[in-house]
Amino acid sequence: MGIGELDREAHVPVGTDGGDAGQGPHEAPGRGPGGASASGQTPRTLAEALRAGGDDALGALLRARPDLLAPVPNDLTQLATRAGTRASVVRALERLDRFALRTAEALAVAPDPAPYPVLLGLLAGDTPDPAIERALPRAVGVLRAQALVWGDDERLRLVRTARELLAPSPQHPSPTGLGPTVAEATAGMSPGRLQEIIAAAGLPATHDPVSAVAALTDLFTDRTRMAALLDTAPPEALAVLDRLVWGPPYGEVTADPAPPVRWLRDRGLLLPASTRTVVLPREAALHLRGGRAHRAAEPDAPVVTAAREYRPQAVDNAAAGQAYAALATVGELLKSWDLGGPPVLRAGGLAVRDLKRTAAALDVPERIAAFWLELAYGAGLLASDGEADERYAPTPAYDSWLDQPPAERWAGLAATWLAATRTPALAGGQDTKGRTLAALGPGLDRSAAPEVRLRVLALLATLPPGAAADPETVLARLRWDRPPRGDFAGAARAMGGTGGTGGVADPREQLARWALEEAELLGITGRGALAAPARALLNLPLAEAVPDIPGAPGAPGASAAPDPLGVLTEAAQACEPAIAASRAATLLAPLFPEAVDHILLQADLTAVAPGPLPRPLADTLSVLAEVESKGGATVFRFTPGSVRRALDSGRTASDLHAFLSAHSRTPVPQPLSYLIDDVARRHGHLRVGAASSYVRCDDDTVLGEILADRRAAPLGLRRLAPTVLAAQADPAALLDGLRGMGYAPAAESAEGDVLITRADAYRTPPRTAPAPVPEGPPAPDATLLAAAVRAILAGDRAATVARKEPTTGAAGAGAGAAPAAPRADGGLPRTSAAETLATVQAAAMTGSAVWIGYVNAEGAASQRVIAPVRVEGGFVTGYDHTADEVRTYPLHRITGVAELAEEDV
Repeated sequence: MGIGELDREAHVPVGTDGGDAGQGPHEAPGRGPGGASASGQTPRTLAEALRAGGDDALGALLRARPDLLAPVPNDLTQLATRAGTRASVVRALERLDRFALRTAEALAVAPDPAPYPVLLGLLAGDTPDPAIERALPRAVGVLRAQALVWGDDERLRLVRTARELLAPSPQHPSPTGLGPTVAEATAGMSPGRLQEIIAAAGLPATHDPVSAVAALTDLFTDRTRMAALLDTAPPEALAVLDRLVWGPPYGEVTADPAPPVRWLRDRGLLLPASTRTVVLPREAALHLRGGRAHRAAEPDAPVVTAAREYRPQAVDNAAAGQAYAALATVGELLKSWDLGGPPVLRAGGLAVRDLKRTAAALDVPERIAAFWLELAYGAGLLASDGEADERYAPTPAYDSWLDQPPAERWAGLAATWLAATRTPALAGGQDTKGRTLAALGPGLDRSAAPEVRLRVLALLATLPPGAAADPETVLARLRWDRPPRGDFAGAARAMGGTGGTGGVADPREQLARWALEEAELLGITGRGALAAPARALLNLPLAEAVPDIPGAPGAPGASAAPDPLGVLTEAAQACEPAIAASRAATLLAPLFPEAVDHILLQADLTAVAPGPLPRPLADTLSVLAEVESKGGATVFRFTPGSVRRALDSGRTASDLHAFLSAHSRTPVPQPLSYLIDDVARRHGHLRVGAASSYVRCDDDTVLGEILADRRAAPLGLRRLAPTVLAAQADPAALLDGLRGMGYAPAAESAEGDVLITRADAYRTPPRTAPAPVPEGPPAPDATLLAAAVRAILAGDRAATVARKEPTTGAAGAGAGAAPAAPRADGGLPRTSAAETLATVQAAAMTGSAVWIGYVNAEGAASQRVIAPVRVEGGFVTGYDHTADEVRTYPLHRITGVAELAEEDV
């Protein structure tokens, strides 16, 4: 509720202070874009400020706001125009930290332009604050580096679009809680009413409304006279001001207001905003606040503290145990779907009942099962088969993944998790339209997830190895780095109540909580501390504390440049992902238990694997026996069904005896040998084939027993011949029915051969892993950034360089001409074909550069500066300063040409 009723002891709620913002790159608190120009003059426009900043400042701007590069601007004027568009400014504001955002909000309510001391006063108030004085240069430097503020310290200007977004208005209250100025609130007020107000305030009458407004403004900004005026106010009037001072500044009044409200209204301390609404003017509110634009400026980032400290080796061992369990879980999940998994819903994704079955099979909650499913899906190990009756199944990449060493398999899964935008914890909730979100289905992408994960890990990395961070301090720091904004309200509603959001207003905070939980499940962290393999994956220091990361406790300049994510990003960019993954796998491999090549057979038809088994041995044993328990040692149990399954896969009884004798450190127990021989003796005695289906057996007495068994009634059997029974059931149902009756039938092909079934027979066609959905344009790499800076500066030079007007004589083109400024309308000046040819030929002979207007084959016009080296055959070849390369241009596409002025040659 933004407006309260001031009469009858009405309640005026206090507005919230803050917004959603992000943290851009923290540049040094120097001028950056927006300082004085090279000539020492104050820039008049943002384009001039960018022009004065230099190459480094331009590169920093494009790195902080990559959306400005799509496409690369032609010149700095176009870049400045694009940097002032609403969408780009909103994106930049959302990536500011809390103090930088509050600095921008203070500039939005300050005079335009604002001197640096005025800005400092709005943030610190009447009482000096060393923390704000220390942090403000950095905040101004960030705003300048992102082209949100320009001008020198005497004339700081917030770009117009940012001022429109952050300045107070009745429709969009300012995050500061301040209202309009006296001049804005009295616009349209009658001169007579203005004279009544200044008379009631004890001011002399004036001759015009402008001077009356100025006199009232001077009164409200004069601390001594304003204090004297408020000393005469009734206590009830001061109570009304107290309810409005921190915002919202609007209140509702009746046609006959109460005496305290009338006293304030008569003296201009409450000015009319509408027929039933009054507003506290900004100048009066600032006096009541002690000059502060915000209740709390929060210049320093909260420090991430350690909840507990462990030995780094203990953390690494715990993380390695979790990593190994993660590999086992993903492997178990995909192996259970070897013959084809659950069907795909018509709308995409996995049905709720199938997710419940998967969770029960993995013995984990459904949300954790969804995490493992999405991780395998994101890694390209799981996909839909694309058939008419679409089902999920492992992909061919799963087999390649199994052939990798365990540590490399983990590094691949961890890298997938870091970059994934899919958010499995949302599965089971509802989207904005009330539709249920399914695991593996659409609607689970959250483009902010990768950045939140990286930011969480970066904050964990600020602590020494072995230190587990207090989660609440991590979340507090994230809220400072990216304060929640109203723009995220829709996303919060979309995420609210889904996957256990608990109604959290800020979805980024919930993403951070999930990131901490998932990092522990995956072995990125151990006991809550970042493990050494994860540090290697992120290309961070490994052996000692991390004092060089800004913001770390005790780090130099911790409050001046609190951006661990920027340090992490730069570290990651300095190392190839494959190299980082290899380093992580190298560190993790010694922590994994070594594989054993033997088992221990027991007399109770079980076998114990005292450690992880190599893949061929594990695959064979998983077919021959059922897994009874898992842990440090895996227990397998041999059953008639498991032995029959091994025989179905093409192995013989002698093969199974040989396999067990070769891999058991204990003798093969007699009960196990009898079990194998007994199942093998009966295996294949009955044959089932497809007629619609049939059973054949050389022993007609066995078929007679089957016909006489009442359990065979649902199969619809009848005798066709002494050794053949026909069935109404399909072959698969017939096989299952006979096996349920205690027989061991085998399936046969149309040729009468026994069909061999293998557990790994089904795979999807080759599938690519789902691509993450980016939050915005990706950050440019160093090569692209350098090329873009060169192109923009060269294009700007071509657009702004002083030129000589070409003469009408072909031989003496340009001789003695005076410098000419670019056309004001931005059009391309025209020269005749003869003048164009003569000018470029002269430039080729003298080695000088010329300006040309050029229209390409698509009709796009541009201005360029070239140094011609050859003119022949209707083409001019030369070094193009705009493109920074040698190019050839058709002369007939050159619209105009001019020599450069002497100072630019």
